Amino acid sequence: MSYKTHLKKDLKLAALLQEDTHELKRRKNTPIRLIASIISQQLSTKVAKIIFDRFLDLYDGKEPSCKQVLATDPTVLRSIGLSNSKVAYVQNVAQFFEDQKITDNQLYKMQPEEVIDLLTQIKGVGRWTVEMLLMFSLGHENVFAVDDLGIQQAMVRLYKIKYETKKELHTKMLAKSMAWAPYKTYACLHLWKWKDTKAPV
Repeated sequence: MSYKTHLKKDLKLAALLQEDTHELKRRKNTPIRLIASIISQQLSTKVAKIIFDRFLDLYDGKEPSCKQVLATDPTVLRSIGLSNSKVAYVQNVAQFFEDQKITDNQLYKMQPEEVIDLLTQIKGVGRWTVEMLLMFSLGHENVFAVDDLGIQQAMVRLYKIKYETKKELHTKMLAKSMAWAPYKTYACLHLWKWKDTKAPV
């Protein structure tokens, strides 16, 4: 059964599934994917790409190893537009992966909550950042990013959710998402696309 067949049982969501069919892919070099997420925090997609390209330029346009990142002077990392805290977080990621000897294959085999528990030990890496990694780099089909602002905005519009506190919003969102299992990631992808292109303001 395709994920769309399952998600169409949610009649509101069904209207968003007419167009693209999304595919999830596993990507290599997980620490660099995590570093890219840290770089992009609180930045527009365009600015984040510019800074990440500058980051790669420090290593002749190639994705560096954790050892190379750790050997890079913090002032050099600051010079490409990273704040002091982001420089520390980038190096924290590299140090953690180097110390723990974590491989891509190891992460592919773990359950999402196990990956979240492991990687949120790194200072500067929160649950949302790991959820993005699970979706876009590790290829997990059943991840729901309840803290993502775009998903929140899309669901409030689509389902006309009324709430007074963030906790109430989260509770209502999580309740809606239960029906999407085991394809919650795809539901998120369609909600993001709809919010960015078609959603009424």
